[in-house]
Amino acid sequence: MEQKIQLEIVGLSYSQTQTGAYALVLGEQNGQRRLPVIIGNFEAQSIAIELENMQPSRPLTHDIFKSFAESFQISVVEVIIYNLVEGVFFAKIVCERDGERMEIDARTSDAIALAVRFKCPMFTYEFILEKAGIILDDDSEIEAGSDIDEDEVKGQKIEVSGKKSSQLNNMSIPELEEELNKAIEAEDYERASNIRDEISSRS
Repeated sequence: MEQKIQLEIVGLSYSQTQTGAYALVLGEQNGQRRLPVIIGNFEAQSIAIELENMQPSRPLTHDIFKSFAESFQISVVEVIIYNLVEGVFFAKIVCERDGERMEIDARTSDAIALAVRFKCPMFTYEFILEKAGIILDDDSEIEAGSDIDEDEVKGQKIEVSGKKSSQLNNMSIPELEEELNKAIEAEDYERASNIRDEISSRS
């Protein structure tokens, strides 16, 4: 069996190549290769909310799945991106209950949204990185071709929206914190993420 390569999330930003989509960039541990995956708006928000430790006013779909699984003593032990066919990644969620392992086929974006909630490792295989990986040199420049924008791959900070409102720059920290609470209550997670980024940039 081919050896698995562990991945970690290194970037998430608005895709400049596909309208309404986001670019999730995964990187191999202890390596320079990056695996860009185009995902939808909802999945991007779900991943970012968990990574930024936000508390939505009502549970999202992936939160419900986690609560459901835990209620029946099911744990997610790992996520594997196991194939790539015509530009589409295939993933599976490896679950465990009472020592028995089960594999569930899933979209890559959903699998990763669950991986960050269960805090389990994510893996792929060498042939996938060879086919779709982007190799970065020491200066973080792209050496291989990709339809993901270079700035998106470079970014290590999680960004969910492409643009920040200039109004945020003129707000004080207390005002930003108040706006953050309002955005979360209204379930406007894109705005909440922008506000969180603005607060973090001043600390």
